[in-house]
Amino acid sequence: MTAVALEVLDGGLLSTIQDAGRPDWTHVGVPEGGAADRWSLAVANLLVGNAPGAAALEMTLVGPTVRATRAMTIGLAGADLGARLRGGRSLTPGHGHRLAAGDIVEIPGGHLMGARGYLAIPGGFEVAPVLGSRSTCLAGGFGGLDGRPLRAGDQLEGGADLVRPALAWSASPGPPDVDRVVRILAVRAADVGPLAAPEWQVAAASDRVGVRLDGPALPAGFGGEVRTHGVPWGAVQVPPDGRPIVLGVDHQTTGGYRVVGVVIAADLPILGQLGPGARVRLAETDPASARAALRDRHAAMLAGAAALHDEAGWATLVDHAGS
Repeated sequence: MTAVALEVLDGGLLSTIQDAGRPDWTHVGVPEGGAADRWSLAVANLLVGNAPGAAALEMTLVGPTVRATRAMTIGLAGADLGARLRGGRSLTPGHGHRLAAGDIVEIPGGHLMGARGYLAIPGGFEVAPVLGSRSTCLAGGFGGLDGRPLRAGDQLEGGADLVRPALAWSASPGPPDVDRVVRILAVRAADVGPLAAPEWQVAAASDRVGVRLDGPALPAGFGGEVRTHGVPWGAVQVPPDGRPIVLGVDHQTTGGYRVVGVVIAADLPILGQLGPGARVRLAETDPASARAALRDRHAAMLAGAAALHDEAGWATLVDHAGS
């Protein structure tokens, strides 16, 4: 049984419902989609007792303004976008926050140490799944709320039991080591050198499809067009103009530009937090280091989830004692 949990008063800049995406449909041209920063999606969900990939709100740069229709706990993670209760306290990422019925949450954009924040409610947001996912596919116009961003007047449904202990994530609320260094595996040994030397700036035209980088000119002929081929999330393409494009979570499934490398899986959450104007360096790594980095990420997530589980047990006891 579900009911309206949040009423949208303002949709923000680009607020969409996202989950773990549709990785099994790229062979027919459907973008993988889902949250651009899967680490922060997982943290927001774990804070309210959900599975890591449950449907939550992804908010870009400026979030929505929403009214709680009933008492609930929300989980916030990712970039600090300045969330606050209207007329009240700040709501920091990496924490669960209890709301009373009628509370209005404003997310006007904040410190912008990262581009995307995530808001989860217990049980996840209830929208019809399409191709096995509740994620919004903006290019295809399906999933989420009719394949579009939130707008004023939307009503977001969620589970019946929305009040949970207000917990805190034990480490960073965003992806670990967001130090603006993204590691890539090179297609060929000589490919990454020219990309790794400079610091790049994220161009204003960047979005969920691709992070476009501005910087010094690359050697003549470094980029170019090739026969169309399949491309993964994180592929580093170099068009003929020499301005690299790192493919994002909503990337097309095939591409015709030269691919010189691919972002390692452990650093995809960092890629998802790069907003216009951010500076980033690309660093070459090797397969063994990439696997070790992913193991470290998984270990950190498991440790954080275990700490939340223990904290939730104690918080429940305290709540019961108080009642």
